[in-house]
Amino acid sequence: MRIPGVFRSLRGFNYRLWAAGALVSNVGTWMQRMAQDWLVLTQLTQHSASAVGLVMALQFGPQLLLLPWTGFAADHFNQRRLLIATQAALGALALILGALTVAGVVQLWQVDVLAFLQGCAAAFDAPVRQTFVAELVGDEDLPNAVALNSTSFNAARMVGPAVAGVTIAAIGTGWAFVINGASFIAVLISLFRLRVCELRPNPRAARAKGSFLEGFRYVRGRSDLKTILVMLFLIGTFGLNFPIFTSTMAVGVFHADARAFGLLSSIMAIGTMLGALMAAGRDRIGFGSLLLGAGVFGLGCTLGALAPSYWLFAGALVVIGVAALTFTNATNSLMQLSTEPSMRGRVMALRIGIALGGTPIGAPIVGWVADNFGPRWALGIGAASGFAAAIVAAGFLVRQSGRAEADKRRSA
Repeated sequence: MRIPGVFRSLRGFNYRLWAAGALVSNVGTWMQRMAQDWLVLTQLTQHSASAVGLVMALQFGPQLLLLPWTGFAADHFNQRRLLIATQAALGALALILGALTVAGVVQLWQVDVLAFLQGCAAAFDAPVRQTFVAELVGDEDLPNAVALNSTSFNAARMVGPAVAGVTIAAIGTGWAFVINGASFIAVLISLFRLRVCELRPNPRAARAKGSFLEGFRYVRGRSDLKTILVMLFLIGTFGLNFPIFTSTMAVGVFHADARAFGLLSSIMAIGTMLGALMAAGRDRIGFGSLLLGAGVFGLGCTLGALAPSYWLFAGALVVIGVAALTFTNATNSLMQLSTEPSMRGRVMALRIGIALGGTPIGAPIVGWVADNFGPRWALGIGAASGFAAAIVAAGFLVRQSGRAEADKRRSA
């Protein structure tokens, strides 16, 4: 069977199996994200964006808090076995939250605790899941596989929130968590059924004292990686707060119900999936993609902040989705392909820690702004983060061009 170039990673059995299991699990994950925001915003508080921000901070804070151990684990342990452990833990925690909610005894502090525990499991899961893709397809198809992973994640994002909205309206919020917990069975089955003999194991780093600091030293010596991490910090901290942006705009500005809130997340996923498919079709990714993604992200947030109606806001979310995916996919592929294989786990853990670990700083600030000045001003912060990141990328490209010109003159 001939597979088009945009889907070329699917030629391999292992990647097809992994992608199928991940798609099912991703649908459940997006159901939980939407349901958790709705639970906190409308059932456990009186529309408190700050409470949503605190849950986000607890859920993403461990990405930075556990950074010394997560990168070490990704570079030193068997990645397939580590994924089995983290995916099983995430499924179990979702089932616990579902049981508490279905039983009608869930409280805000319980959501906070479970969000933190989910964050701890996800902190170990994320870097190994991203670097494990190279074991499935090899370096040649790595950018394509990364883009297809994002396509799957965002295809699920189109379905999951909409299904969650219907589920909440029909049978209650708790069942969305239960369905998510059950969905992890699919990815666990795929991990157990992989053809281990066909994997392309990344070189395992030698266990040595100071190996975590070695990752920092490696990045410190690379101006390109440092620039990417600065951009990630800006957009990850102040821009990628979509649960706050969409929930407060939906409830506070457009007075939407659960179905309409879920639909906004699904509409945004149209943009992110388009961005992922565009990335999958590219053979090469450079800093130009980072500059474009960051600039359009800022523009999309600006349009969203100024949107006078629900549907115009939904249209702005499509723009934001394309831009966010273009930016995040470019950072993923650039950092993996330009990093030594034995260092990838630590570098990717640092990437994820910077991108998501800033959430404990940004989410409470954005939530406070939404509560005190309105959701539109919160989106304005997201817009500023995109424009600031674009300026950082432009500065790097100018310096790089200047160095190339200087080298050309010296060689002449």
